[in-house]
Amino acid sequence: MIDRLHYISQQPANGTHITAIKAALNAGAKWIQLRVKAQPEADILEYALTATELCNEYGAKLIVNDHPEIALKAGAYGLHLGLDDMPVNQARAIVGNAMIIGGTANTFEHIKQRVAEGVDYIGLGPYRFTKTKQKLSPILGLEGYAEIMKKVKLAGIQTPIIAIGGIEQQDINRIMAAGLYGVAVSGAITHAADASLMVKQMYQQLNASYLLVV
Repeated sequence: MIDRLHYISQQPANGTHITAIKAALNAGAKWIQLRVKAQPEADILEYALTATELCNEYGAKLIVNDHPEIALKAGAYGLHLGLDDMPVNQARAIVGNAMIIGGTANTFEHIKQRVAEGVDYIGLGPYRFTKTKQKLSPILGLEGYAEIMKKVKLAGIQTPIIAIGGIEQQDINRIMAAGLYGVAVSGAITHAADASLMVKQMYQQLNASYLLVV
């Protein structure tokens, strides 16, 4: 099952991606995406191996961004592919049929593409400007989500769609009301004064909002 709350790793000022992931796991996050850019693959593999061990210890799931070979070697639960990354069918040939694959989308056309490719979930965004992504697609905002999700509903698409991009706790209820399945966050947990409380409250909002929508 796809979790409703995805944590995307970012390197904190006083540590590494592993520092951030361990803090998120301690706070109660159960779906972790390792997203490392502009570093050697050997380093990313080392992160992935450690992150997999941590996620197994905490009963969480690790998703590796961009790198199917690393996801496979590390024994990750899943792989996430951006629009400019390796095609899904090629990645599937590498990781096999058992691994979860998620894909990024920015438009309804992208969503239809991702569904045709057979992804297990879709990350739709960005919701607002975010510093964690260098090549940012056009910002959707709440109106953009609402418009796209109406088309998704009319098309009968059932693939879980996760909102992503600069999302804060106060955005969750409105985003879920637009019909999304869940949210992906990074700084909202990494920089929270009380990360455990933040994760708990986010799960409460997501679960309550989803029950209202369905």
